Amino acid sequence: MNLEDYRKWGKILIDYTADYLENIRERRIFPDVKPGYMRPLLPESAPIEGEKWEDIFNDIERVIMPGVTHWQSPHMHAYFPAINCPGSLLGDILSNAIGCLGFTWASSPACTELEIIVMDWLGKMIGLPEEFLHAHSNGSGGGVIQTSASEATFVALLAARTEVIQRVKKDYPDLDEAEINGRLVAYCSDQAHSSVEKAGLIGLVKMHYIESDENLSLRGEKLKETAERDKQKSLIPFFLCATLGTTGACSFDNLSELGPICQKENIWIHVDAAYAGTAFICPEFRKWMKGIEYVQSFAFNPSKWMMVHFDCTAMWVKNSGALHRTFNVNPLYLHHENTGLAIDFMHWQIPLSRRFRSLKLWFVIRSFGITGLQEHIRYTIKLATEFEKLVQEDKRFEIPAKRHLGLIVFRLKGKNELTEKLLKRLNSDGKIHCVPASLKGIYVIRFSVSSPRITSEDIRLDWKIIQITATEILQMHSNKITVNKPSIKEVKKRNPEFGTSLLLANSPMIPKIMNGSYVAIFDNTEAIDQFIQRFGSAFGNLAKDSPSLRRRIRGLSISNKQYSLDSRMDLMNSIVATAMNLSTTSQRTSTPEEKNCLKESISEEEDSSNLVICSTKCQMCGQVTSKEA
Repeated sequence: MNLEDYRKWGKILIDYTADYLENIRERRIFPDVKPGYMRPLLPESAPIEGEKWEDIFNDIERVIMPGVTHWQSPHMHAYFPAINCPGSLLGDILSNAIGCLGFTWASSPACTELEIIVMDWLGKMIGLPEEFLHAHSNGSGGGVIQTSASEATFVALLAARTEVIQRVKKDYPDLDEAEINGRLVAYCSDQAHSSVEKAGLIGLVKMHYIESDENLSLRGEKLKETAERDKQKSLIPFFLCATLGTTGACSFDNLSELGPICQKENIWIHVDAAYAGTAFICPEFRKWMKGIEYVQSFAFNPSKWMMVHFDCTAMWVKNSGALHRTFNVNPLYLHHENTGLAIDFMHWQIPLSRRFRSLKLWFVIRSFGITGLQEHIRYTIKLATEFEKLVQEDKRFEIPAKRHLGLIVFRLKGKNELTEKLLKRLNSDGKIHCVPASLKGIYVIRFSVSSPRITSEDIRLDWKIIQITATEILQMHSNKITVNKPSIKEVKKRNPEFGTSLLLANSPMIPKIMNGSYVAIFDNTEAIDQFIQRFGSAFGNLAKDSPSLRRRIRGLSISNKQYSLDSRMDLMNSIVATAMNLSTTSQRTSTPEEKNCLKESISEEEDSSNLVICSTKCQMCGQVTSKEA
């Protein structure tokens, strides 16, 4: 492809992406594919010769889109958002065309200079203290763009580890660094993101999870108690990851209580505000930042709610020297004439290379302005409040944790199993997409509202889908037959002639013990016809709905073999379960004799708690009393 082709197809691709975003409501949000779906759609080996771009372009819909989860859909309520906007997309086009690797100032001065400026802009926009800004920290503090919030947490933990090891070695010079590292302990709430645990694992430090309060918030007293116990065990507290906007329920740790304790104990506080940080652009939500003056590092994701698409995590530190001491490797080939005079962001991160990510951040801030971003945040929170009210009006549901910002957690009242089934059904239908969380053992569905394309109509439509699906789940649950299985010993005691049969079955709605001495499918069609006659339209409906099942039974009858119930358990499970279900719900027309027969069979199962099918008078049904069973 030459540049002329690039112009042509670039315009076509821009149109395609615009159409995709404009018409995204028409797409099933969650893909209906199985693992490995793509393999038969593509050749086993790469093409020898280059292919026409038209053919490649056509394969986007054929190969890629069937397996895409549409994160930009207004019906995407899973995880936290990862939304984009035209300005952000255009920023990455330019960044990709420039293609610089901004590891040092000299490798592309504009890459470093713009990042410094926009990170100061953004820090002021969310109300960070001046110590976090490049322009006001005398070179000690500042902001940097990391890949993800997970990486920012790890960077902060490693920097904190470097600081504490140097401090302890100064007081105890004979201690080995490995010995000090083995005594380090870090803290986070039991509601913290799993990336905090991962940071501890990779950093080879102990991570203690502190129980949050009834509002899912980490409080100062709990931290103090835990740190005191650890110090008595000769451990060294050194790092706390406080969360502003937890993944489970968007709860907030209490910085104003945690800060003084950490200051006294020389504990580095890192704040993970991955989702909620965007909300701090609105002054009314900065109440949760109270105590920010005690913090050493702070990070949030513009790639979530701020419409700057992934990857873009904004991280600020008060002391960039801690990062330099942790990550500074300075080979000769990376030296330049301004080394030491300009910021080299390679010393602020784990990888060496870095993309020109500040372009898309710059484009978004300039195109929306502060007021435009505030309007977006307040609008989506308003819609989240609307959804919350809809949930509260339906008495079948409950909201077990207070709503904060644009995240609502809700569940069906009752056992966790009901809410889990509801969520699985919703996601399998593919019309909306949500994910679960466990809040102190309570299973909830998380419903995140953040898309710039979402409307009040979308919210009401999503809620209607949830209500209809909940009705189906609750009806299935109310019709469920609970069975208390008797032991074989009990069955034999009641009926010594009972011949034990296969005791395996997959369906909970059918007998687990069956008398193979009597129940069988005989090798003549008369027995089949007698069965159909006896169970009437119950089996007739089953056969009507499933011709293949009827063919299987007929196949058994003409094969000149006698099959015990054991050998065709899967077949009999379907027959018996359907017959029982249809008879109990009166979905058949029966003679009085048939009704009595079925009623006696069902009462026998309920009264004796023995789902035992046997016959002493006819091949398939017979009349038995509970005593005989």
